[in-house]
Amino acid sequence: MKILVTGAAGLLGRAMSAVLADRHQVVAFTTRDLDLRDGQAVRAALDALRPEAIVNCAAYTDVDGAEDRPVDALAVNAFAVRSLAASAAALGATFVHYSTDFVFDGRANVPYSENDVPNPRSTYACSKLIGEWFAAEAPRHFVLRVESLFGAPPGEGMSRRSSVDRIVDAILAGEEARVFVDRTVSPSYLADICAATSHLIEHEAPYGLYHCVNTGACTWHELAVEIARQLGIDARLRPVPVAEVRLRAERPTYCALSSAKLASVGALMPAWQDAIRRYLLVRTAATAGRRLDRPVSAP
Repeated sequence: MKILVTGAAGLLGRAMSAVLADRHQVVAFTTRDLDLRDGQAVRAALDALRPEAIVNCAAYTDVDGAEDRPVDALAVNAFAVRSLAASAAALGATFVHYSTDFVFDGRANVPYSENDVPNPRSTYACSKLIGEWFAAEAPRHFVLRVESLFGAPPGEGMSRRSSVDRIVDAILAGEEARVFVDRTVSPSYLADICAATSHLIEHEAPYGLYHCVNTGACTWHELAVEIARQLGIDARLRPVPVAEVRLRAERPTYCALSSAKLASVGALMPAWQDAIRRYLLVRTAATAGRRLDRPVSAP
């Protein structure tokens, strides 16, 4: 299958390109290769390439910056998605697009399902929800909501860019790790997201909206405690309430997602504790200088 991956310079895009290339013909476009904000350029490029599937990993992810630059956020997270979805529809291609837990207001007390009504509370969140609506205009679409992404593309060293990476860095260095005690999430391990995406595309699962996160929920403090336990380190953790941190954009406090629908189509997402275990194995191997060609395991 010929698959186009957009946003290929980003963390998710690099990982998706590497994983899909094991079994498919992958064309990876970065922003330099194709400006997704240019609808005409998108149509021309896809008409020439004629992919059977389009996996859009491009996103404007500066949550606080979006409050001051809403046009930029909408251009990438919404209108670029519309162009890609229109081309996918014209080509009869499968369209995969990634969204976020931020589309919810965070006032729940159990993991959100795909049937729960979104209520975005920031410019970034609004731009991502509009992007979901545009993505759904492609008849053969998968919209996958992810959150709290961590890990590294196959064969690469740890990115040190995610919140999980920074927590592990602090624990290993014996430094204090400041972690939210009242913000609940469902972490998303990069290897498992890639495996689930591959499953949906290759097994012709029912199209639609899915929550693509590791199973279970935890506060950031609980996640840090589990990391320290698995590392066997008495960590210096400082619990921090969300209200104590000044943030430009509002974050949902409870934003855990249920992956039950994804499991129902055969894409089983391991528990977040198991994802942390495999992630730490990858980090240990990378530190020891051993080369890893692919994720340790996949669902």
